[in-house]
Amino acid sequence: MVAGSWPEERGAGGRRNVNMMRTRVPLELTGLSKTFETPEGPVVAVADVNAVIHDAEFVCILGHSGCGKSTILSMVAGLQRATLGGVLIDGKEVTTPGADRAVVFQSPSLLPWLSARDNVALAVGTTPAGASRRKRRAVAARYLELVGIPEVAGQLPHQLSLGTQQCVSLARALAPQPRFLLLDEPFSTLDSMTRFDLQDVLLQVWELERKVVVMVTHDIDEALYLADRLILMTDGPSATVGESLSLPFPRPRARAAVLEHPEYLACRRHVLEFLDHHAHQSRSAA
Repeated sequence: MVAGSWPEERGAGGRRNVNMMRTRVPLELTGLSKTFETPEGPVVAVADVNAVIHDAEFVCILGHSGCGKSTILSMVAGLQRATLGGVLIDGKEVTTPGADRAVVFQSPSLLPWLSARDNVALAVGTTPAGASRRKRRAVAARYLELVGIPEVAGQLPHQLSLGTQQCVSLARALAPQPRFLLLDEPFSTLDSMTRFDLQDVLLQVWELERKVVVMVTHDIDEALYLADRLILMTDGPSATVGESLSLPFPRPRARAAVLEHPEYLACRRHVLEFLDHHAHQSRSAA
């Protein structure tokens, strides 16, 4: 076990039963399972996923490709229904999308005929704060400035780099002031330098807004740099939570300080060993 961190919730064969918890928590996954019908028969993508996520917590869901990370995020967003179990917000089950949850996907998915400002303002228009066009544009300008790109407000998406487009997507997600920010590998298509820059932007925004963030990634170093806690997934099919690992790195964070932290390499090795172990198990089962 990594010094200064500890498994909090475990998967089958060792996890705490979150259904027994008495206190109400912002976000809870309880017995979450998803089965997809295929021509070859039903495939269980994730099975009996249990996790508790607290206020102002930044959590990364980490695992190999095909372990159901994005499926879990999609069910939290309300874009897919669980086959079994459920997603609870403040103890109430959610099954549909809501303004309290905003999603940033791998692709920016901006409307190409609208400027950066108007793409963000469109999202503001889904809330009472967007009652007037002037109000929407003012809120959009604020969030473009928050993510560090106020100068691109009047430009169309095709005039922007992919990294800048993703900054616009982040501003669009934040502008309606959601309670939960759900990130599905938002930096995976970017070059390493742009990726580092946007990770820093995300951390700066999170320090100011302190939203609940659930981020899917397969990048270990990204997860270690950004998160308070890692939810480590076993391999699919029938993937589940194998371990929940709290990280010892203090906030606010600087990349160099995290890399130089005396427990960084131990944390990284722990995650690598977990992933390697479950990859071997998956190959043996196959």
